[in-house]
Amino acid sequence: MDDRQPVVEGLFARRGRIEFLGSAGEARRLAAEAPACVTLDLAGGCAVPGFTDSHIHFLSYGLNLSRVALTGVTSLATVLERVAAAAEAARAGSTPGGTWVEGWGWDHSLWVEGRFPDKGALDGVAPGVPVALRRKDGHMTWLNSAALAAAGIDRQTPDPPGGRIGRDAVGEPNGLLFERANELLNGAIREPAEGQADAAARRAMAELHRMGVTAAHVPEGALTLRTLQRLDADGQLALRVTAMLPYESLDAALAVGLRSGFGSERLRIGPVKLFMDGSLGSETAAMLAPIEGSADNRGILTLAVDELRRAVSRAAGGGIACAIHAIGDRANRLVLDAYAATAGEWQPAGLRQRIEHVQVLHPDDLPRLAALGVIASVQPIHATQDMDLVDRLWGQRGRYAYAFHSLLASGATLAFGSDAPVETPDPLAGLYAAVTRRRADGRPTGGWYPHERLAVADALRAYTVGPAWAAGLEGRSGSLVPGAWADLTLLSQDVLQDPAERILETRVRHTVVDGEVVYSEGT
Repeated sequence: MDDRQPVVEGLFARRGRIEFLGSAGEARRLAAEAPACVTLDLAGGCAVPGFTDSHIHFLSYGLNLSRVALTGVTSLATVLERVAAAAEAARAGSTPGGTWVEGWGWDHSLWVEGRFPDKGALDGVAPGVPVALRRKDGHMTWLNSAALAAAGIDRQTPDPPGGRIGRDAVGEPNGLLFERANELLNGAIREPAEGQADAAARRAMAELHRMGVTAAHVPEGALTLRTLQRLDADGQLALRVTAMLPYESLDAALAVGLRSGFGSERLRIGPVKLFMDGSLGSETAAMLAPIEGSADNRGILTLAVDELRRAVSRAAGGGIACAIHAIGDRANRLVLDAYAATAGEWQPAGLRQRIEHVQVLHPDDLPRLAALGVIASVQPIHATQDMDLVDRLWGQRGRYAYAFHSLLASGATLAFGSDAPVETPDPLAGLYAAVTRRRADGRPTGGWYPHERLAVADALRAYTVGPAWAAGLEGRSGSLVPGAWADLTLLSQDVLQDPAERILETRVRHTVVDGEVVYSEGT
């Protein structure tokens, strides 16, 4: 990933920094002269800069590894079977006040029933045990009656700004919370204890190392930042994390003078994270025109336009960049409008503004990211996993959904991620999706909107060079150059030379962070 020296035979690093790139013979000579040097033979594979996941809910991913797993489940009946088993376990170990059953990953669009669920289904299998199940996109929560009662949500509870409580025909809560209505659960579900959070972070880190990930941009809150700080202080953070600040913390961050880029080599403060709208699957993405089959559903704006512009301006004044979640074409337009209106404040400061997801654009807005210098923080695995929903809910607008090639051709910087636990954090799965626009089963033949496919080299840059630029770490991360951190992913085959169809056959043999081997295949 260095245009001046794209491919070399050998690399030598010392004390966590790359010192030499060139011939294999010279690399071996340097290794022989260095005491206790670890030598790794690529054996026909290739080494690339360590993958960065530019958008991963890191602690949530780790915590969800021990919650009710609902990802990929294809029927409501199977979901209920798993919840019933978890509720029985909760009853067996219950304490005064009860124990919540939490789950993640359900997707009604995959179910044979093909409809949104309600509280009644959960009441039948978990009576008296509070159940909270997050949809795969995190923008909806499905509750039973016990959970609604525990959270104090009833017929009289108003919809919060930027959110909606699902209701039945007579106005009673039906068990579904949309967007900022999810915040009504705050305080009802106990925050994980320190030990639980630390263990979840270590689980997540081990999984990411197994997938070749050496760095992550994390849009989570105070619990995650406290957890990461403890691991960093104890020397256990074997991952380079750019931590995004939640919008509700912006005033406090400005008051104490916190700026994007502050921190250590392993943990840095990044942009402030804001939400402009909802999601595709929850039918809450803010659209310029109603979704297909609806007369008036244009989604939900979760932030007022004036407030958005003030937030970008205030953050820029304190040296803090923004990363703004925008799914629908209306949301993306409004975010671009806000960046354009405040460009005189953040561009001279060199702040690297981002839009998270950029899932669908109006064609008039596509070139605006490059023109403004706004980074497209996108998740290629969403394109193939969401394509059926896009066709059904957005119709012909899908032509400009997940428009990776068009964005790159316009001059925009791409930073790839996964949005895990929404989807797998495996960068090779994302690389395959970006290059082929097909699912692992080969569907659809030729790729979904194939003109938006990327070359392997461009997709790889979006997992390496692009994220480094977004984090302000170019020259230190994202490329293998002298002086850069020795963060590498060693693959079983050369993904740049082999046919794209073989990407999913590729294995991570070793993952290296700061010159230390943190994962080896088979160990």
